[in-house]
Amino acid sequence: MAGALDGKVALVTGAGKNIGRAIALSLARDGASVVVNGRADQAAIAAVAAEITALGGKALAHRADISDEAAVAGLVAAAEAAFGGIDIAVLNAGLRRQTPFLEMPLAEWREILSVALDGAFILSRAVVPSMIRRGGGAIVGLSGISTHVGTPNRVHVSASKSGLEGLMRALAVELAPQGIRCNSVSPGSIDTQRGASAGAMPATLGERGVPLGRKGSVEEIAAVVRLLVGPEGGYVTGQTIHVNGGAFLT
Repeated sequence: MAGALDGKVALVTGAGKNIGRAIALSLARDGASVVVNGRADQAAIAAVAAEITALGGKALAHRADISDEAAVAGLVAAAEAAFGGIDIAVLNAGLRRQTPFLEMPLAEWREILSVALDGAFILSRAVVPSMIRRGGGAIVGLSGISTHVGTPNRVHVSASKSGLEGLMRALAVELAPQGIRCNSVSPGSIDTQRGASAGAMPATLGERGVPLGRKGSVEEIAAVVRLLVGPEGGYVTGQTIHVNGGAFLT
């Protein structure tokens, strides 16, 4: 568990399964101590932390709702107490629902934005002081292809991810003097276990029409995040990196 991220501390939200879990494991394999965060499933984040420690790494599982300022303050305090600070923040937490626009209640709209966008703002604001004290850092927000191609019944998800990308671009410029890099990664159709509330994969986001002819793997997304937060990505900031097999071309 030694590598280019030795001595770094990474906080990964939504890390109990799928892309978040793969990112946490990838960063740990390269030497980072990892704070594994999730909103509800303590068993899932504890299992990921156990995987990391079994491989010889350092990990802390901490359950917190990132849309709650007090919970985020507790999360960051726990990370600093365990590992001394935070160098890397990966904003992967998000909720997915499928509801037609004209049937979408305001409460559901606000619920989706509260995690992917409000939560990203709250957590970023909480971790940046630690990054400044430690001489710099990296923040990566997980966006998605749906916000770029347009997806029916997911206007709230698309809006939240568009806002997340805008947040990362603005922070990239504002925080560059402090040595903090901020980017977004936008996955396409990825082979994951979908929660019941997410519904079936929308037809517009499936494998059909993907030039590479397959879904991506969670490890392929984790590899791009790892590049962005490590020394190899030291001159990359303010970007949205698309990982979608050619389904959307910028």
